[in-house]
Amino acid sequence: MAPPVFRFRSRTQEELRIEGRETYLRNPVIGDFAEWSRLRAASRAFLEPWEPRWGEDDLTRASFRYRIRRYDTDREAGVALPLFVCLKGNGRLVGGVTLSSIRRGVAECCSLGYWMGEPHAGKGLMADALNALLPHVFDRMRLHRIEAACIPDNSRSQRLLEKVGFQREGYLNGYLKINGAWRDHLLYALVAEDWQSIRAKGPGSVE
Repeated sequence: MAPPVFRFRSRTQEELRIEGRETYLRNPVIGDFAEWSRLRAASRAFLEPWEPRWGEDDLTRASFRYRIRRYDTDREAGVALPLFVCLKGNGRLVGGVTLSSIRRGVAECCSLGYWMGEPHAGKGLMADALNALLPHVFDRMRLHRIEAACIPDNSRSQRLLEKVGFQREGYLNGYLKINGAWRDHLLYALVAEDWQSIRAKGPGSVE
């Protein structure tokens, strides 16, 4: 018998919460606008070199409302899982993670994207969030492969991916339009068998 296909919960059901050691991941909601917009505005110069060009209305309430509607639609369709990263204890928003392009059938894979507010960068919080997310990806969602791409001069992102077990697989020419220009990217990936091996060896086993 084939294993059951994972389906996302409706937003009318119990909210998703994925626990890390220092952080937790949860569904974004419209009530996050004020905190999200402040953090993104304060981190704009830090984030813009690595993201698609921001629209003039990117930080407006109307744009955020549309963003939440799109998140809900994609999550319920099972094609993406957008999450906010928050600190344990005070619940403060520090960044975001999205699993996108979720493909089933013979692929069983997805793409990973993430951002961290500048005041919280370099503290190991995104690594903590990704280490919490990976069991959800492989055990609950039952995906076989997770991919991530980063610009070659983004050494911080490369170190992060390697720290949580991703392996570099290739070089993608003109892969994504970032901050208004087509940029080459490095392709990283982690497959379920490698992740299971890392987990079996215990914390700190990634070389």
